[in-house]
Amino acid sequence: MTVDWKTMTWTREPRSWEVADGALAITTEPGTDLWQRTYYHFRNDNAPVLQLEIAERFFSFVVRTDFSDAHHRFDQCGVALYLDAENWIKASVEYENEEYQHLGSVVTNHGWSDWATTEIPASTRQMWYRLSRREDDFRIECSGDGASWQQMRICHLHEAAGAVRVGVYAASPEDSSFTARFSDISLGPCEWAAHDGQAPDEDC
Repeated sequence: MTVDWKTMTWTREPRSWEVADGALAITTEPGTDLWQRTYYHFRNDNAPVLQLEIAERFFSFVVRTDFSDAHHRFDQCGVALYLDAENWIKASVEYENEEYQHLGSVVTNHGWSDWATTEIPASTRQMWYRLSRREDDFRIECSGDGASWQQMRICHLHEAAGAVRVGVYAASPEDSSFTARFSDISLGPCEWAAHDGQAPDEDC
């Protein structure tokens, strides 16, 4: 099911954004980010996030991102599941330099963030994401073409007991600004199959 951007709501609406021809463009502001405590010891919770509230316990959310305009260290955009400042998930490509950038994901539970990354060529200028929910567990996948998917991680969000909000975000943590573009957004049945291997422990 194609999602209408008009049905989504902002957490921190950016100064500059527009929807045209079915695509969303967000121009970031300097000093914006999502991060909590771990390692860096700072907290930053001011990036704009546009999301759809979803009550279903099993779904897959897909979006294509274009970050051709990213040019400064840490410029980033991607998919986000943001409940509040201390409980959220994001996956993005984060610009580093002219040689490589970081494809990664962050899971924040109760105010502590992690960061799982891999280096990809700086020539990559778009990425698809598929975020799937099975109750309070989630899987993040990425794709270069929207057809062939690679798993980035499986994770748990402690506070994802009921409805959640899923969408997109863009940020420029340092003194930078760029325009991120999002398209091909959809919501459908969960594409993450139930586990068919080792049985759960009896006390689980």
